[in-house]
Amino acid sequence: MEQQLDYADVRAAADRIAGSVRPVAVAPAADGVWYALEHLQYTGSFKARGAHNFLAAHHRAGTLPAAGVTIASGGNAGLACAWAARDQGVPATVFLPANAPRVKVERLRGYGAEVRLVGDRYAEALAACEEFAAHSGALSSHAYDHPLIAAGAGTLLDEIRAALPGLDAVVVAVGGGGLFAGVATAAREHGVRVIAAEPENCRALNAALAAGRPVDVAVDSVAADSLGATRVSADALAAARDESVRSVLVPDTAITAARRALWEEHRIVVEAGAATALAALRGAPEPLGERVAVILCGANTDPGDLAH
Repeated sequence: MEQQLDYADVRAAADRIAGSVRPVAVAPAADGVWYALEHLQYTGSFKARGAHNFLAAHHRAGTLPAAGVTIASGGNAGLACAWAARDQGVPATVFLPANAPRVKVERLRGYGAEVRLVGDRYAEALAACEEFAAHSGALSSHAYDHPLIAAGAGTLLDEIRAALPGLDAVVVAVGGGGLFAGVATAAREHGVRVIAAEPENCRALNAALAAGRPVDVAVDSVAADSLGATRVSADALAAARDESVRSVLVPDTAITAARRALWEEHRIVVEAGAATALAALRGAPEPLGERVAVILCGANTDPGDLAH
């Protein structure tokens, strides 16, 4: 399988999104460990980077239709898509199952998106989204499986390196693999090792490595709301085959403990998916390097359960 994504794509993405996203803040956490605070990004997650790069690339190429963009996602990708569309001045039409939480619907509408509620399963919303794109001419976006989306996410790595010269390793949570693929592509360019962290029961990348190809996996984890992709992208699998990458699985108990530790020790609130990266670091049998960054990738979560 050939790697489709390369470092030039990440550098081009950095040029497109400059001035439109928040540069990541990097804060010391412990001896030899820093947190990349990407949960402070617009829309509350790293996905703003890929969404902006995706639409900006189409805008520059003259291929951004008047009908705008459409996506089936009530999570971080949908929020980022709606935000980026507003920034580009084009409509965003977001499809969700009818049972989607009202708070997600309201947040999407807050970014100016038209929200269409279809069926009671994500698959039905996705089918309606695809039909809408075919008939309206709207540009279809994807939560993670697109080179422009992954390249935008990968811009994080160079920003972290700028703040931490001599970076040895970066720990990143993996769902569908957009963030991982982009970060790993940039990391390989600079000799930085990557630890790809997944929940034990939400392991699309780990299973793909074992099978030698992307395969469908069952999803059952406290972090499934953001890491619950049933299949990893081909770009992510290609990036994971590099010798500088290590796939790590962590139990839900460790994810929950890491999320609570971030709150209790640093007053940082993140979603379980972001805490998965810290859980991998906390469970590592030996130090990962002298200068290690843990990407805290999103904070779209209910903090109520942290105060007990």
